[in-house]
Amino acid sequence: MNTHHHWDHAGGNTKVLSSLASRSLPVIGGRDCEGVTETPAHNSTFSIGKNIRVTALHTPCHTQDSICWFMEDEATDERVVFTGDTLFIGGCGKFFEGSGAQMNRALNEVLAALPDDTRVYPGHEYTKSNVKFLKKVLPDNRALDELARFADENQQTQGKFTIGQEKAHNAFMRVHTDEMKKVTGQTDPAAVMDKLREMKNAG
Repeated sequence: MNTHHHWDHAGGNTKVLSSLASRSLPVIGGRDCEGVTETPAHNSTFSIGKNIRVTALHTPCHTQDSICWFMEDEATDERVVFTGDTLFIGGCGKFFEGSGAQMNRALNEVLAALPDDTRVYPGHEYTKSNVKFLKKVLPDNRALDELARFADENQQTQGKFTIGQEKAHNAFMRVHTDEMKKVTGQTDPAAVMDKLREMKNAG
């Protein structure tokens, strides 16, 4: 399963398949992923084993074939989402193939609608860098203080924070707030998203 077509996420598909005794293993992911054989529709579901239910969430922006994978364990009631380069802990991916409007939909309509206790597994560990930026735009955010402490004390943050926590400390999931509108000088959430990304890119 792949989240998008970039080589550092999907570049090994063909090599992995060639090393297996059975080469009929499906390659599930966005339409542009190397060797892809299945691209599930948005909100379509399938199962892994007896208990894991998987939902495909199309989140175009970083790439147009980006898909996040929401997984629920029906035996333990645990929930996770694998977000690739769409949502990071405290940040989001660059808009290589999309717009602020698309990222706003991906983060604040699609992913924000998941249960708040869903644990987030991004494709990269960028949290320390993201915290530095967030401190500039969310200087009085108490939820950010908790994230900053954890990032200082730990090398990895994947799976340690939830969608609910991201909505509290991630500026890119707070574009609808007066605080972010004031910081960016924009009022439309998509324009706020574009400006935040521009500010983050500038360092």
